[in-house]
Amino acid sequence: MVSKQPVCPQRVRSVPKQFSWLDHRLVHERYIEQCSHPAAALYLFLVTVSDAKGLSFYGDDSIMSRLSMDFTTLESARTNLMQIGLIAWKKPLYQVLSLDPVREQNVRVSMDRPMSLKDILNQAMGVAHD
Repeated sequence: MVSKQPVCPQRVRSVPKQFSWLDHRLVHERYIEQCSHPAAALYLFLVTVSDAKGLSFYGDDSIMSRLSMDFTTLESARTNLMQIGLIAWKKPLYQVLSLDPVREQNVRVSMDRPMSLKDILNQAMGVAHD
């Protein structure tokens, strides 16, 4: 096996306090192949600015300015990332999603009143009841 040594040992990177990092599964599980170039740029930006839970509140104008995108390109990139399961978005909040498989959750059904499909789905996703 070839021994790998850093070319610049004084600049070996580590995961910073801000928790910005990229998961190898983006390549190994072929997510990156499903991303347009603008979507990859948006994903990199969101991973960089999000907190440890993957959350950020950057608005469209700020993202478009920082990534030199127009609104149509941003909207397309955002849709691309949501469709392949890399982000969730509910204006104004972005969430970079875990690449871990989603765990099955038991849905608690209340027998004192009928539940709509919306209620059941909200409960399964942990969304507060209206």
